[in-house]
Amino acid sequence: MTSNWFEYILTHHRGLFATIVLLPVSAVYDAYRTVRRQLAWRFGRAPSQHARRVAKVVRQIKDWQDQGCREKLCTARSGWKSMSELVPKYKLTHHRIALGMYDILELDEQRGTIRVEPQVSMGQLSRSLIPQGWILPVVPELDDLTVGGLIMGFGVETSSHKYGLIQHICESFEIVTAEGKLLRCSKTENAELYYLIPWSHGTLGFLVAAELKIIPARQYVRLHYQPVYTLAEMVDVFEKSCREPGQYDFVEGLVYSQDTAVILRGTLIDEPASDGPINALGRWFKPWFYRHAASYLRERRSGIEYLPLRDYLHRHTRSYFWAMEEIIPFGNHPLYRALLGWALPPSIALLKYTETETTRRLRERLHVVQDMLMPIRHLKKSLQYFAEHYAIYPLWLSPMAVYDNERQLGFIHPYRDEDGAVDELFVDIGVYGVPRKADFDNRAALPLLEKFVIENHGYQALYAQTTLSREDFRTMFDHKDYDRLREQLPYCRQAYDEVYDKVSSQGRAAPAEIRKLKVRN
Repeated sequence: MTSNWFEYILTHHRGLFATIVLLPVSAVYDAYRTVRRQLAWRFGRAPSQHARRVAKVVRQIKDWQDQGCREKLCTARSGWKSMSELVPKYKLTHHRIALGMYDILELDEQRGTIRVEPQVSMGQLSRSLIPQGWILPVVPELDDLTVGGLIMGFGVETSSHKYGLIQHICESFEIVTAEGKLLRCSKTENAELYYLIPWSHGTLGFLVAAELKIIPARQYVRLHYQPVYTLAEMVDVFEKSCREPGQYDFVEGLVYSQDTAVILRGTLIDEPASDGPINALGRWFKPWFYRHAASYLRERRSGIEYLPLRDYLHRHTRSYFWAMEEIIPFGNHPLYRALLGWALPPSIALLKYTETETTRRLRERLHVVQDMLMPIRHLKKSLQYFAEHYAIYPLWLSPMAVYDNERQLGFIHPYRDEDGAVDELFVDIGVYGVPRKADFDNRAALPLLEKFVIENHGYQALYAQTTLSREDFRTMFDHKDYDRLREQLPYCRQAYDEVYDKVSSQGRAAPAEIRKLKVRN
């Protein structure tokens, strides 16, 4: 009887439960992590401990070899902490290697780089770098996204038309292979590994450090809001803005219907001018950003604001873009923001762990969380597809450049048309929420969407659910050099799954299912 009542509350009063239980727990845990990381950075513990942590990883791999390499390897990091709505189930059966690498190691202002451990988060980096006058060229949106996850998976932001994905701002990687060797990988040292580590999801080795480029920070982002009222204008304004990387540091599109959107263009600046107000939208009582941007659409006006830099970089964090409205429907109410806005958002791990069988069934049928990375020349066609088959809004548009290298190594490549002309510019179309299309069923819609993406030479962000077959997955992502490298690296195939085995339904499951599997094991 108690469990039935608990499931009823979690299913039908989730916003209330999140407010009373999840927010306080999340706030305490976040405070602990922040204090620990600040102490490590301030007192210089991190660099001195890093070599010891790497040696511990090597010892664990050597022990695995001594035991006969009986199981595949994975990290010991909890699968509940992943940013996916699903949970890795391979962690229940694989041999887990403890990393415990959460620290910033070295800031080299002369070279313009920062060296970090893989579990350092974007929020941690921006808090540490901005006071010292630096930022990453690409700062993926949510505070809890980690460097390792973004490198091994996928990391984009509204500056990616100018700098590419997060993999493109990495100077080097340090990995421990299944042989137990520590390798440094860069464009000139172990270059094949350097280009194939991104998107590999830990199937070539354990990332233990990464060196990323940094650029000078500015005090503000001058943000121009431009509402548009036709699909043609939306596509035209967005694409032209993206193709001028020297003019705009940030370009973003928030699509509110088939024909309406707000195009946002930002420029780093130190001193606000008189053409717009300062808006410290990172303050806890401020409206959620996508709601604020929509006001320019409703009022049919353009406008300029000056946003403090960190407020801009993490503008969607408090509301998880717009997903928080489904979890806490009253979360954007002025009174709620004033009293509890400081505690938002609740932990994704806790949200997943409290999924019920009822909410699972509803999510699998009605809820969509996807990022589809399309050549920008197919933006109009893609928006029309989502309007016809999903009718889901808002949509997030973030431009991204996909750069190739001389040897064309890697899982993804620039778009090449029938005449051989290359276009590096793509757009990430973020689709988050419940579609309004009548009789929508995501179990049928997702395979058709994936087929559309393949036919139009796009890619799927692999944190999200995929229904691709292994063959179609290999059609979407270039495995040629990846396969060859896995054959060459000692113990690699014994130690690690292929990417497909980790991101498909073979490797991930719904949170409610994982809880059952853990009980059985």
